[in-house]
Amino acid sequence: CGLRQQIEEYQRIGIGWSNNIIKRHKTSITMLAATTLRSATRVLSRHGASPIAAVAASASPQQQLPQRRGYHENIVEHYENPRNVGSLDKNDDDVGTGLVGAPACGDVMKLQIKVADDGTILTSKFKTFGCGSAIASSSVATEWVKGKHVDDVLAIKNTDIAAHLKLPPVKLHCSMLAEDAIRAAVGDWKAKKDAKKATANA
Repeated sequence: CGLRQQIEEYQRIGIGWSNNIIKRHKTSITMLAATTLRSATRVLSRHGASPIAAVAASASPQQQLPQRRGYHENIVEHYENPRNVGSLDKNDDDVGTGLVGAPACGDVMKLQIKVADDGTILTSKFKTFGCGSAIASSSVATEWVKGKHVDDVLAIKNTDIAAHLKLPPVKLHCSMLAEDAIRAAVGDWKAKKDAKKATANA
């Protein structure tokens, strides 16, 4: 679909999650709007036909992170070389999908996990519409969940991701979204598993 339809879908998704984000992360919300909206605008202007994170690697370093001197090398590395960009089949019973967004800053994050029968996460993929810090946070999240049990990844906190990437204070919402995306993906997988059990026992 066209860019307009994609943006409308991101906005629809984001509105559904906004109240939850605000309730869980009140202390940082007031710092976000002006700076992050400008970041989202820059992303759209650079990637007019494709705002998804998968296009990030195709841009030149100068285009990707105009203020890269103000970012830690860990952020730059995951932004310029994002890990695990892509999608899994959301209809697969073994796949959990977490879709979270924050309209106040314009970021939307989709994180998916494929889980083995014993609960071990075999692989993870992401697509993110947002600033470089949001893409980097998504990339780190997918790396950290692989090989772990679904219950263990719930211990991953936004503060861990933020500390690893050395996120500046105005970008802490990106790590918050990553934590929420992990929890949402695990919740979706568990819901599918419970529904499958209920059907089998009916």
